[in-house]
Amino acid sequence: MTDLSRLIAAEQPLVLSSLARGALPLVLSDLARACRGTGNAARAVFVAPDEQAMIAIADAAPFFAPELEVIEFPAWDCLPYDRSSPALSVSARRLAALQALQGKPDGPQLLVTTVNALLQRVLTPFRIREATRMLKPGIEIGHESLTALLQRQGYARSDTAIDAGEFAVRGSIFDIVPSGLKTKNEAGETIQAGLRLDFFGDELESMRLYDPTTQRTTGVAEEHLLLPASEALLTEDTIKRFRGRYREMFGANATGDPLYQAVSEGRRLAGMEHWLPLFEEKLSTLFDHLGKDDCVIIDGGAIRAGEERLAEIRDYRQARQQAAGQKAGSYRPLATDALYLAEDEFSAALTGWPVHRSSIFAEPESERSLDFGFASARDFAPERSRSENVYEAASKHLEKQAKDGKRVVLACYSPGSRGRIAPQLGEAGKREPAVAKSWQEALGLAAKGKPVAVVLPLESGFVSDEIELLTERDLLGDRLVRRKKRRKDADAFLAELQALAPGDLIVHMDHGIGRYLGLESIPVGKSPHDCVALEYHGGDKLYVPVENLDVLSRYGSENENAALDRLGGEAWQKRKSRLKERIREIAHELLATAAKRALQKAPVIEPEADYNAFVDRFPWDETDDQERAIGDVMTDLADGRAMDRLVCGDVGFGKTEVALRAAFLAAMAGQQVVMIAPTTLLARQHYSNFTERFAGFPIKIGRLSRLVPSKEASETRDGLEDGTVDIVIGTHAILSKSVKFKRLGLVIVDEEQRFGVTHKEKLKALRANVHVLTLTATPIPRTLQMAMSGLRELSVIQTPPVDRLAVRTYVMEWDDMVVREALLREHHRGGQSFIVVPRISDMGEIEEWLRENVPEVRYVAAHGQMPATELEERMSAFYEKKYEVLLSTTVVESGLDIPSANTIIIHRADRFGLAQLYQLRGRVGRAKLRAYALLTHDAGTQLSEVAEKRLKVLGDLDSLGAGFQLASHDLDIRGAGNLLGDEQSGHIREVGFELYQSMLEDAILAAKAGDLGVVEDRSSLSPQITVDAPIMIPEDYVPDLAVRMALYRRLNDADDKESIEGIAAEMIDRFGPLPSPTENLVKLIEIKAQALAANIAKIDVGPRGALIHFHKDEFPDPMGLIGYVERLKGTARLRPDNKLVIERPWNDPKARLNGLFQLTKGLSGIVRRAAKPAKKTEPA
Repeated sequence: MTDLSRLIAAEQPLVLSSLARGALPLVLSDLARACRGTGNAARAVFVAPDEQAMIAIADAAPFFAPELEVIEFPAWDCLPYDRSSPALSVSARRLAALQALQGKPDGPQLLVTTVNALLQRVLTPFRIREATRMLKPGIEIGHESLTALLQRQGYARSDTAIDAGEFAVRGSIFDIVPSGLKTKNEAGETIQAGLRLDFFGDELESMRLYDPTTQRTTGVAEEHLLLPASEALLTEDTIKRFRGRYREMFGANATGDPLYQAVSEGRRLAGMEHWLPLFEEKLSTLFDHLGKDDCVIIDGGAIRAGEERLAEIRDYRQARQQAAGQKAGSYRPLATDALYLAEDEFSAALTGWPVHRSSIFAEPESERSLDFGFASARDFAPERSRSENVYEAASKHLEKQAKDGKRVVLACYSPGSRGRIAPQLGEAGKREPAVAKSWQEALGLAAKGKPVAVVLPLESGFVSDEIELLTERDLLGDRLVRRKKRRKDADAFLAELQALAPGDLIVHMDHGIGRYLGLESIPVGKSPHDCVALEYHGGDKLYVPVENLDVLSRYGSENENAALDRLGGEAWQKRKSRLKERIREIAHELLATAAKRALQKAPVIEPEADYNAFVDRFPWDETDDQERAIGDVMTDLADGRAMDRLVCGDVGFGKTEVALRAAFLAAMAGQQVVMIAPTTLLARQHYSNFTERFAGFPIKIGRLSRLVPSKEASETRDGLEDGTVDIVIGTHAILSKSVKFKRLGLVIVDEEQRFGVTHKEKLKALRANVHVLTLTATPIPRTLQMAMSGLRELSVIQTPPVDRLAVRTYVMEWDDMVVREALLREHHRGGQSFIVVPRISDMGEIEEWLRENVPEVRYVAAHGQMPATELEERMSAFYEKKYEVLLSTTVVESGLDIPSANTIIIHRADRFGLAQLYQLRGRVGRAKLRAYALLTHDAGTQLSEVAEKRLKVLGDLDSLGAGFQLASHDLDIRGAGNLLGDEQSGHIREVGFELYQSMLEDAILAAKAGDLGVVEDRSSLSPQITVDAPIMIPEDYVPDLAVRMALYRRLNDADDKESIEGIAAEMIDRFGPLPSPTENLVKLIEIKAQALAANIAKIDVGPRGALIHFHKDEFPDPMGLIGYVERLKGTARLRPDNKLVIERPWNDPKARLNGLFQLTKGLSGIVRRAAKPAKKTEPA
């Protein structure tokens, strides 16, 4: 091994030559150990060229040295002189790293950072130590002062603390998600943890850790050092300092700036961190936080990146300077050396510290260089391009290296991919690689001449005289699986977003549409009972107990034009029964179509021998969901029944591949295939895709759309009729009467949400006995509804392809500078951008703006009212990179795939629908680069609440694969159309969206069971239980009304004991021990579930017993009931009107609830026992 002591002792910067990128984590972990061994408690520091390289090293290094502590210090994730602040989580990681650098390290320590982070000034070590606060049980701190402290430190208050830098207050419980607090989950992954503080008065009684995604407690914390969440701290001193310097620097007329005013009032403003030097007395550099003996290495590429970054910072400042005026609110940039290092400072630090430079190239040994002898590993690209068996080549190569006495190691990304690759290597060669858990174990096994496979996230391998390490990527050209990102729990997030606001319309199953007023506590006997207050026509009020919330449903989102019903009026019941009839008909029509499909035999299509050769042309690895979807489609095709499957996958998640494979199977089986796309452009893209993939197979592909020359079109039509054309791709031109097929077998519909009802009807009519495959990214609610009601099969693709990054989304006012920046940044990295406007009339002003502000880029405008050929030409020119910016209306929304476009600016985003914004945002981020979406709205305008909610949802659903959740969310915002045809939303307007949905599902289930709806369904039964006991979630226990309503709603939806207990446990975790009224509520919900099973409609409970009314005065097992009354002689009797009377002295609320629990348990038990033998005697 190279002499590391020489490196540690060097006074001059050295060049570390022949250091392959893949070997960096190994060398750095050895270096960290060696620095530790010098006795100076020194650490190793590595400066990477970018964030990805930094994360790669931080992930891999601990494998080589398990005791190593790795500290990551990232750069801000916003541009220099930006209007947006760095993300809270980034600031949190930065401050946690600076805090970790204050103490002496306990063991070997490695700090990894990027050159951008190194070039930026940071808070001084003294300020970092001063700004922290130690929390441990027993300390005293008032609630007000803790809230004020958190806000000063940059934490944002929210209802539920989920992201780093948020906190929530609920009575005496504080939830904080602090910087740098990490914990390990069951799978052993390190995840962000939250801190739950429980106070007794002003004394901190206990501290627990919780998982922000589930809000459940995971452990106990002895003590915690609370770090700030932002680098700009707002204290009296800093505010005073900022005001004085801002006036001094920019003159008195700058006092009207929003920034100046916000800081003066102690409020935080987006982007204020860019004026950090004005808040602080002085700033230091990262070098000031390091110990004098620390050994610093910079990646060779990072020095170049640093020089580029400094030039970039100067450009950004200059651009701000030019764009800024003197009027209030203009951007007033600080000098470049205020927040960033100057060039001479940077180079002086590199030579003075000494900072050693790593190089992947070999250099002759000299005073100034140190040779490490690591070359890059062998790449199997030549074998892959010649379509040879890579595993065979690799296995031979590994055996040869092992024979030559090298230790051979194969690094895979995950246990799953190791499980797939190792056996394949074993099959292709003589023996399967052994499996090792640690680096030490791997070296030990490899020394015996055996190849070893380990799980180690390295991008590229390395070779030295002793070791040959190959990675999955060297072998296959890409990873098999991506690292699992923890997805935010979207359900919890959407549930609280759907919480009701006073004034919303609500539908009561028996009384119709009323207006929700809020929660009120109504006394029952002597006890308070929480009820939901509804107002009806004429001001009548109705109170619904919280345990009967299931009779209420939301009306939907169009609240304005619905009339309230009269309490006790007949109109609602009439409307409801009329609609029930209509819904029953709809269900039958639907089922008839579905049944017709199920009965009709469609051709059986099974894979041929050529199928594998076709699959091998797919250059990527299928994600798990994609494989599942492909498997589902193949099963459907081979089944002999007509397929009707909806594949719902995010934009760019590989739905097209599912279609290609289905088309291949059908065409090779001699069936004709139709692929229909909503626009000519998309059809053209599919056509080029198909011709490329099908090249060399005996399949003829034709196309039909407005833009196909008439000669070619008529040839295609003839070919379809006489069966010589196998696959046709086009727009709805295919649906015209002149197109006839000889043996149509499969119809593929792409981007289904773009077709109108009439086109869909035509599609249905194409032929009932063909297979239909529908692809969509945001399924329009109607299709989603069908899939949910069990009429269509649904496959969801939710995992993004390997290496896709989520799109960074910013919601902000239109700012000339930021938009110009975004366009230029994309232009400089050789990419393209979209600017989307809601109306054609908005295009003129944007064109003028582009000419004035961004003359450097060439733009082309396109909208749907242009002649088709012109639109096509313009889009094609953009597609062929003749222009850098496409300015358009929502034409781009439909499925265009332009990998080089990675920035989208949406003008007046508040005018677009959720699904629309999501589709638009999905147009970027198809390549492996980070993509940006700017959702802008006019400066100075107030957004409506719905628009603000919509933009917030989009900003929060940053994770990939959110399309499906979004559609179900939009389903609620817009309501669903009618499943069969044009009578879209009239019905929904009559009864509200949720009730319509549930009535339809009931009708379909009833029709499926062959029951023609004569039997009254009990789905609307909600037992009413009047009991003198306090039943509520008290306000001082859960102060936030939205969260309280969500909990009531979830308790009502819980259908078995486990889920009710689960919610109770979650409440204890989040809010502390259950108060007795809440315990009563949980008990009552359990009683209600048992009462429902026993067909009980109502129970009245008093101090001397109970009266039970059965639904329609019937009990499912009359003999069982008589037996029950016999057994309880003296306490139970059955009245002639079939009501059950129980006489027992129940003096206190607890006794009443327990008595009720036992009673309903007994009755529901009778029903259950009666149902069992009935099932046995039914003919099988």
